[in-house]
Order: sequence, then structure tokens, then C-alpha cells
Amino acid sequence: MAFSLLHLLLSLIISLSSLSNFSASSSSSPENNNQNDGGKTFIVQVQPDSKPSIFPTHHDWYSSSLSSLSSSSSSQPPTILHTYSTVFHGFSAKLSPSQADQLQSLSHVISLIPEQVRHIHTTRSPEFLGLRTTDPAGLLKESDFGSDLVIGVIDTGIWPERQSFHDRELGPIPTKWKGSCVAGKDFAANLCNRKLIGARFFSAGFESTNGKMNETTEYRSPRDSDGHGTHTASIAAGRYVFPASTLGYAKGVAAGMAPKARLAAYKVCWSAGCYDSDILAAFDAAVADGCDVVSLSVGGVVVPYYLDAIAIGAFGASDAGVFVSASAGNGGPGGLTVTNVAPWVTTVGAGTIDRDFPADVKLGNGRTIPGMSVYSGPGLAAGRMYPLVYADSEGSDGYSSSLCLEGSLSQDLVKGKIVVCDRGINSRATKGDVVRKAGGVGMILANGVFDGEGLVADCHVLPATAVGAATGDEIRRYITAASKSKSPPTATIVFKGTRIRVRPAPVVASFSARGPNPQAPEILKPDVIAPGLNILAAWPDKIGPSGVASDKRNTEFNILSGTSMACPHVSGLAALLKAAHPDWSPAAIRSALMTTAYTVDNRGETMLDESSGNTSTVMDFGAGHVHPQKAMDPGLVYDISSYDYVNFLCNYNYTTKNIQTVTRKLANCNGAKRAGHAGNLNYPSLSVVFQQYGKHKMNTHFIRTVTNVGGPKSVYQVRISPPAGTTVTVEPERLAFRRVGQKLNFLVRVHALAVKLSPGSTSVTSGSIVWSDGKHTVTSPLVVTMQQPL
Repeated sequence: MAFSLLHLLLSLIISLSSLSNFSASSSSSPENNNQNDGGKTFIVQVQPDSKPSIFPTHHDWYSSSLSSLSSSSSSQPPTILHTYSTVFHGFSAKLSPSQADQLQSLSHVISLIPEQVRHIHTTRSPEFLGLRTTDPAGLLKESDFGSDLVIGVIDTGIWPERQSFHDRELGPIPTKWKGSCVAGKDFAANLCNRKLIGARFFSAGFESTNGKMNETTEYRSPRDSDGHGTHTASIAAGRYVFPASTLGYAKGVAAGMAPKARLAAYKVCWSAGCYDSDILAAFDAAVADGCDVVSLSVGGVVVPYYLDAIAIGAFGASDAGVFVSASAGNGGPGGLTVTNVAPWVTTVGAGTIDRDFPADVKLGNGRTIPGMSVYSGPGLAAGRMYPLVYADSEGSDGYSSSLCLEGSLSQDLVKGKIVVCDRGINSRATKGDVVRKAGGVGMILANGVFDGEGLVADCHVLPATAVGAATGDEIRRYITAASKSKSPPTATIVFKGTRIRVRPAPVVASFSARGPNPQAPEILKPDVIAPGLNILAAWPDKIGPSGVASDKRNTEFNILSGTSMACPHVSGLAALLKAAHPDWSPAAIRSALMTTAYTVDNRGETMLDESSGNTSTVMDFGAGHVHPQKAMDPGLVYDISSYDYVNFLCNYNYTTKNIQTVTRKLANCNGAKRAGHAGNLNYPSLSVVFQQYGKHKMNTHFIRTVTNVGGPKSVYQVRISPPAGTTVTVEPERLAFRRVGQKLNFLVRVHALAVKLSPGSTSVTSGSIVWSDGKHTVTSPLVVTMQQPL
């Protein structure tokens, strides 16, 4: 696998450019509308113990500091948007450039972080994961289905009336819970119950940038007006609901990963996105309220950790013992696309399950093209072939019409026909709506080259199906050839319903973001993958399943795809593991999920990459696909303390101030740097980047510590699968534990020979370090990246 060094540099430039946009004065994007009045939002970190005693609270102190700024500024006095006191110390406010400069000069101010705007990364999965209620010794029974664990979902809110959130047969709300149910538009405080025990919303950052919320289109309350948050919450902890389906598809029992876990919804995402100041406020509240797990299916551009509000909030949560799961992003299948890459966050990519929804295209030349769709409504006439058109081939506005953008299709050209639409720009379901408005009877949605062969099943508003890039090209060629003949092109779509026990599965989803980690390549990201393609989960009223405004259908469940759907699978599993092992840290839970993950599909072969059909790699799936049953009893775990993360940041040459911004801890990096290098963080995976610089031989080492969580007297033997072109040794080769909880160290040495590469390119090879005692198998990926500098 090869990646260009130029690509890496370009990614960094893009990240820095995106960051600098917060200081630019010429942008029409929503996140910069506040430039009109000379201000923008900053998250301000302060030294909390510097508060003068004259101020009764930190909020009073912060307000006084802001008031003092306005006296020397012509702009309006700034006001506090949020005060942070749990995962972060400080506040957020909208500041003019001069006010920001003044505030930065105050001795008690540690840093000012420009606000970013994030976006959401948008059942059979419990059974596919092996979570069966009939298993007497399974993870569900062992953890009492996650009872009394609290999962905080930071997202678009929740629709509380769904059966997935009923509280029948649940015990009292855990006594540790300190949260609240906040009333707002169409959301009464009594809508919370023993299942949904908390609901809050955070909009000050959004409204500071965009002005007062339009309450005719959004709920100024925890109520979900998008659907994404309801969907992710029910994946993490939805109750058992039967019967469940989406428009007749995927019929069966719907259930989340931790059916008895309690839920707390923190709404931070609005029509213009999810604002950092609001996200950080949600993290602050979730930890103070008593959440055990935080699930975040939101992401954005990758920036250094000290400028990343999600990384900062997640560190504060991890430091408090709260597990944080975050989506890897939907930027795949290209490399260097993974987001939410902080090592204290469990980063989740997406895979398929063994269920799909075939909807094939039958062409007039007799060819049948495989497709995928969730469509329920008036169908195409059985046995009838319809005229087939690719709008670009009919002489209209080629680019817009080929994409089926709004207003681009001529009724004269498409009425009564099936229309081929290229994927891109507008949403997949919106293209179908455009075709329908123009009088088309059906749509074939064709992937582009970048999308590859990955197929997403959408709830279309007219008979429609999705096809891959190669088959899309075949259909276009057929249209071109047939149009020149005496037999005009024709087609129909054949919907085949729900198919289960599909092989191969799992497959790495085409859209799932890939490594390498653009921020710290020594930390393999994503960590794991989980089900994220065509996942059935709860859905609100008043929002059609296609997401198109004209779609007036109501359904209690919807089928969505994205790493957004994969993330709450892991959040729910983390709650189950925490319930079964209350003493495990967030790092131990992640270790259990990673070292027991698998990389083979249900054929017994290495998982495939959906976009290409080729074998996938560690850059696609990280440690592999989660295996809940094995994660309950991993044998050994790689634990990490907060100060280990501080040492990691020291070895990454972060300044003392940078580290304090992220961790709230004053760091002395002299000792930490003597401990080794960034790759020596006690992570369950091992990754090294060698810069060749004309060298023939290169070497490094890793120090790791494993904790025995298996039998009291266990002896583990190592098995090494070295990456191609390397020599790997492990010392010692045998670890003998005398008791549970005992920690032992081992040393991994890696020797590599230079490979022939063109300037600016890289090659990636992988292997593994496996410890086994005959009962447990503890697997760590070992990745070696060779870079040829420009």
C-alpha cells in the first residue's frame, strides 16, 4: 500500500488553511457569518486557581474579565456563551480581534482556541456481533444488558416517544446521576423516564455565529429535528422492539447494543452544523452529570490536539474515567481521511453486516446489473421495459444534469423514463426527487470512480437503485451504443426485498475513513471497525426516511449508513464491558476491543475493501472488526494513564502550554522525552514511520506493558508475524503471571531495510505481535511505514 508524502503535506496545508479561515474576513460560509460584526467565537482556557477571592464564582470572574475588555474597544461588550468547569476550565465568547488580543495577554489566560464547525458523519447487527439473549454466559447476561451504565450521546437530539426508549422493567435511575431533563420547544421535562434519564441542548455557539434560531424549522430543545441523534442513540442502547422494519425492509427485532443502559441526550448539532463551543459544553455536562460512556458521531478537519475542542473535551472525559467513542469519518476510500484521531479516543470505522437489500437493473440488452435500494411504494410495471436516459447524453447542461441537480432536468427529455444520475454534490435521495419532479419514473444512481463499488441502500422517493462505478460505466456505454442503433436504450428495476446471511461479511465500507493518521502516524487509526452500512434504528416523526423535504412518509425506524452508525455500536459495547468489569479504565476497554478484534470474514478470508473488491489492510480496519464476546475476556490489556498521554504529547514535541491546554496538567517533559518516542505510548497497536534519507538499515523499539485480567496463573508465549522486509524480535518471549492485575513489560525491536521508492512516496507493510496462553489470543497490529523524502 503506498501513500504520497505530498498527499500528507497537502493534508496538513488544508488543515492549517481551514484553521486560518477563522481569522479571515472574506467568507460567505455559515461559520464565518459573524465576520460582519467583527467578531468570532473563541474557547478561552484559564488557570482556575488564579481566581481572586472577591469573585464568588468563576463565571463572575470571567464576566468581569470580559467587561474590562469592552472599555477599550468600540464593539459591543462580549458575553459568555458557555462556562466550562469539568473537562475544561474556562469559557467561550464571541470576541473582536482586539478583544481576543487583550484577553490573550492576561496572565491567567492559558490559550484561545478558534471555534471549528463540525458535521454529523452520516436489526441485525446485535445478532451479527454474536450478542444473543439465549447465551447463558454471554456479554449481555454478564453485564445485565448494561443496566445502570449511562451513555451520553452528543448529537442532534432525540425523539423520546419511540419504543426504543421505553422504560418498562427498568429499575430506578442510578443514584450517581446528577443530570437533568431540560424543557424547550415541544419537549417537556416529563418526557424523560428511567431509560432516557437526561436531555439537554446547547445552542449558544450556533446562535452566536448564525443569529437567533429559526424555530419554525428547528426545535430549540433536546428534540431531534434531523433524525441522526435518535438513530445513533437507539443503536447504542435501544430497547427490544418487535416488530420493527423500514417500509417493510429488515423485518425483525430491533435492539441496541446495551438494551438496559440509560441514555442521556446532548443536542449540539443544528442546521448549520455542530459548533465547538457547544460540543465542549456537552462534554463538560456529560461528565459532570455522571455518564460512563460518551458517544460522538461528529467530526471535522484534523488539527493539532491543542486546537481541537473534541480532543480536549475527550481528554477531560477520559481523565475522569469516561470512555469516549467517536466516528472515524466518511471520507473513504481515500487514505489520510480519518478524523477524531486523539489516542484517548476510540476511533471507529464502518463495516457491512450479512444483510443487504438487492434491487437490480435489467437492461434492454439482456444484462442484469446488481444494485441496492430500500424503496417501498408504487413500483414499475412488472415485465415492462422503460426508456433509459443519461441526461448528459441528451445535450442539456451536461455537468448539472448528469448529477441531477435541482432544476437541471428537462421534462421533455426525462418524462416517463428511467434516468441515470451521477453521485455527488447533492444528496442521493434528493437526486431522485429531482427526477420525480421532472416526470421521470425511476432513477439509477451511479457511483463515481472515487466511490468505487460500495453501495448504500437509501429510502428513495421513487423507484430507484444504486450501482457501482464500473457497472455505472457499463450502463452509460449501453445507452450511448443503443442510442445510435435502431433499438433505443431501455431498462427496468427489480426490487428483491431483504436478503440475509450474505457472503462475504463483514466488508470494510467504501465510505469509511482510512488511515494513516494525519496527526500522529505512530498511533494507528481507526482503532476498530463496527457495523455501519444499512443499519436499522429508531427514527423521528415528521421527518421522511429519505430526508427529502417533500417526503411525507412516517416510519418508526430508518435504515442509514455511515461511521456515525458504527460509533454507537462501540459505545454500547463499551457500556456492556464497563458493566461486566467496573474497574476497567477507558484505555483497558479499548484494548479489549482491539486485541480481540478479527480481520477475517464469514468465508474465513481477510476482509475485503468494498470500494475495490480487493483485500483490505490495517489502514482500512485498524485492529479489525469488534468481537464483543471475546472482548469480555481478553486475557491481557494495554492500560494507559492520563500521565502516559502527557508523556506522549511531550514526545510529540508539544510545548508545556500546548499540553496544559489539552490536559489541564503542567508537564515537565525532560523526563518524559528520555523515556523514548511517541510510539512508546502503551497502545494496543504498534506503528513506526522510517524516513529513509539514503539509509540502508533502520531500526526502532517499542516498550509495552500488559496487565493480566485473565487467570491468576497464566503463561503467555509470543508469536511474531513480521511486516514484509523487516526483522522483529520480542524480549522476553514468555510472560508468566502469578496473579490477576499483575503487570509485565516486553520490548519489541524492529529492523527494516530500505525499499525502492520514488521521492515523496511511502510504502506500508503490516504484521502482528500475538500473545497466547492457550485460552486467550491477544493480538496487536504492527505497522511499518517507509517514507522517501522529496
